[in-house]
Amino acid sequence: MAANISYGTDVPGDDELKLCGDVSGAKRAVELGVSEWFNSLEFAAAGAKAIAVDPDPERIAELRRRADDAGLTVQCLDGDLADLGQITSATVDVVVASHTIDDVADLGRLLRQVHRILKPSMSFVIALPHPFAQVNAGHPYGANARTIGDWFTALGRSNFRVDQVKELGVSPTEPIPTTLVLRARKEGS
Repeated sequence: MAANISYGTDVPGDDELKLCGDVSGAKRAVELGVSEWFNSLEFAAAGAKAIAVDPDPERIAELRRRADDAGLTVQCLDGDLADLGQITSATVDVVVASHTIDDVADLGRLLRQVHRILKPSMSFVIALPHPFAQVNAGHPYGANARTIGDWFTALGRSNFRVDQVKELGVSPTEPIPTTLVLRARKEGS
């Protein structure tokens, strides 16, 4: 069963985009940074062994409260997003970071840790504000956020292959995409 993961407000979720795949049968799914949509709860509701990692103890406490209220189990890890040492290497089926890693200082370290915990060929799905949406007269492309090229380069250097790029949020009233979603697959072991 697929989880109804959210990639942002007013953009399609995973029920439509189908980037995470079936997580039922206790597949291991990690929410890297607890998003405002609490995607780890969606993983748990779909039958996954859900794990959430976040450096904010209040965010973890809120997730635990919501999980208890819903009768769901989510393993909560309170710590730096790149401190994934509590997760065994090559045991995770999918990692999702929905608007939680766009400003991580040491992106290379984080990507290496995500690569370590993922099983071979499994997915890392990243949603973030579209870099072009932040362009204005005083801030050229790339001045306020990593560019799409920066993301491709960082993922490639960490042995990921991007196989899906979704530029979402364009409408008749909004000509510039608001959300960028990348799905990268782990290469190698």
